[in-house]
Amino acid sequence: MSDKLNILFLGPAYPYRGGIASFTDRLSVEFEKQGHHVELYTFTIQYPSLLFPGKTQLSKEAPPSHLKAKRVINSINPFNWINVGIQIQKSKPDLILVRYWIPFLAPALGTILRFATKNTKTKVICIADNIIPHEKRPGDHALTAYFNKCIDGYVVMSDQVKQDLLQLDNRKPFAFLPHPIFENFGIPVPSDQAKKELNIHHSGGLVLFFGLIRAYKGLDLLLEAFSKQQIKDLNLKLIIAGEFYDKKEKYSALIEKLGIQNSILIEDAFIPNSRVPLYMSAADVLVQPYRHATQSGVSPLAMHFNLPMIVTDVGGLKEMVSDGKTGLVVQPTADGIANGLIEYFNRGKSEFEQNIPAFKKQFSWESMYEGIMKLYQSLNSVSS
Repeated sequence: MSDKLNILFLGPAYPYRGGIASFTDRLSVEFEKQGHHVELYTFTIQYPSLLFPGKTQLSKEAPPSHLKAKRVINSINPFNWINVGIQIQKSKPDLILVRYWIPFLAPALGTILRFATKNTKTKVICIADNIIPHEKRPGDHALTAYFNKCIDGYVVMSDQVKQDLLQLDNRKPFAFLPHPIFENFGIPVPSDQAKKELNIHHSGGLVLFFGLIRAYKGLDLLLEAFSKQQIKDLNLKLIIAGEFYDKKEKYSALIEKLGIQNSILIEDAFIPNSRVPLYMSAADVLVQPYRHATQSGVSPLAMHFNLPMIVTDVGGLKEMVSDGKTGLVVQPTADGIANGLIEYFNRGKSEFEQNIPAFKKQFSWESMYEGIMKLYQSLNSVSS
């Protein structure tokens, strides 16, 4: 599609864990496959331990076989930001792809980019997970504005992030590109085998809540839905698979209060890539009961495993579900979620599952690559 470019990815990559790092690793593969030279710069320190609610920020998985990320960015050392920025400035990449999802990192990334782009050659495209963070704090807008000044163009993956970007800065060029399907998490396994390996002994339906547990994700709404008699009559069990970044005691108390202990299975841990296929293959449906959202990396993960979803009508979640065909879109209330579960299990998994392969073809890494390259070329044509 173009001449070979020197491209620098700036943000989380292996050995950091999580969806953003996995996205970086997979997209870098796509750029290399298309003939470009790629480098990855990631963190020596991403979050100070005092600010990190989980057990570890690092992956225990084997490293990717393709590119090795250079750990050079210290998120809390301004001298490091300047040094890294000058280093990039001298290397003169054609394009920097930087990830943005939390204002805490705006000073580090923004300062690096200020120095990096003084060579007048390098363009910067931000792949934005959030413009406005899920959990707001004083100073968020000022920090994001500082970062935004260094950006030539944006990639947004949901309409919610698009609207947030337009509120922040309606002059910056952007491309709306859906989050591609993760296909680097293995293949489905037979449901019975998955249940056996997870030590799940249940003959009824299995509902999956997957990923980090944070307040905005609405797990409490899903628990309340499970307390309703019509749901109890369906003989369902809920698998909660993910590390608690919110207070676990709050959810344990709610489960006891609702009297649904026998309907809940909890795996309080970050789920490694090697075990993701087990949860996705054992479940009959993934539920994302979010109170608010931009987009979710869990949605394309479920689609990869042809697992239907029930999502709430918030942010960009519904953009990855064909309502009534590949899953259901419901109101972000306990009643709305309960009604969705009732409809889903009355209709049966196979009715939704059969429609996913055709639907997910639009969410490809090649489409993401082509959209980024089109945006990059438009930035160059404006500046030339």
